[in-house]
Amino acid sequence: MSIRHGLLALLERGPRYGSRLRTEFESRTGSTWPLNVGQVYTTLSRLERDGMVVQDGADDAGHDLYAITDAGRTELHTWFGTPVDRTHPPRDELAIKLAMAVGAPGVDIREVIQSQRRHTLKAMQDYTRLKAQALADVPADRDEVAWLLVVEQLIFQAEAEARWLDHCESRLVRLAEAAATEPSAGSGSAATRGPARAPAERSRSQR
Repeated sequence: MSIRHGLLALLERGPRYGSRLRTEFESRTGSTWPLNVGQVYTTLSRLERDGMVVQDGADDAGHDLYAITDAGRTELHTWFGTPVDRTHPPRDELAIKLAMAVGAPGVDIREVIQSQRRHTLKAMQDYTRLKAQALADVPADRDEVAWLLVVEQLIFQAEAEARWLDHCESRLVRLAEAAATEPSAGSGSAATRGPARAPAERSRSQR
């Protein structure tokens, strides 16, 4: 998530101070990714350093205002027009956990999957309830529309995760069944054992 570009998008609507930026960011995203004031001001300082924003006086309450510059607008519009890079996805804790759980001694990976599935389905139900509440009244402004888009993305993401967990469990079942039908290393078939004994038998016949 780009806090940097999110703040630039809000500043394009007009000068703002840090606390207001935090409030508007959380309102637009439904507090899905909460910010603290320190993050906001740290990001503003970096944007100012990079020439993307400038301080623009203060409001009547004495809050220092920040305004977007032409360079900031160019950066923002470039961000809007550039697809989000999926070739280097962020680390996913669940994927790493399952990868490490495969074959780990004392770990029941199917229980890990089932536990996660219960949590994921519960989250999906919660998100669906939030969506229903948002749709109870027609979204009145762009912040409400933006929040609806965010919560729908969370629902789709949870649905995809649940399907992936089902797939993981099915694959583990197939692998377990395949392993159960394979002969053990010490009890190979006659066809396998025959060629291994043939040289010794020929050697005894030659003596």
